[in-house]
Amino acid sequence: MRNRSVTYSAQATFHALADPTRRAVLDLLRTGAQPAGKIAGAFPVSRPAISKHLRQLRGARLVVEHRRGRHRFYQLNPEPLKTVDNWLEHYRQFWQMNLASLKNFVEAEYAAESVQDQRTVAPPHKTTGKTT
Repeated sequence: MRNRSVTYSAQATFHALADPTRRAVLDLLRTGAQPAGKIAGAFPVSRPAISKHLRQLRGARLVVEHRRGRHRFYQLNPEPLKTVDNWLEHYRQFWQMNLASLKNFVEAEYAAESVQDQRTVAPPHKTTGKTT
């Protein structure tokens, strides 16, 4: 047996994830392997439509099909999702830096407003002790 490394197509993964029904199928499979009939029953579309979605997910290697007798079971393969996670990491860093900058800005503005509010409060009147 040869030792092969498996590579996943980022384009196929993103294309498969572009459809909300396929994402919902993946969400359903997070709980474990499911028979095709149960997957199809979870959606308001036809069985042939779900079959096409499963075929695309299989083509992107996001799901693995196992046959037991006449039944087909589908299981989530999370490995291709690492490509998505790696791509998103750059955006996570971007947002973390920008959110940190926003936080610093808002805190500085709040502190400046607090100082300004303290200055505009009228000081208490001094009493001279004289009555008129």
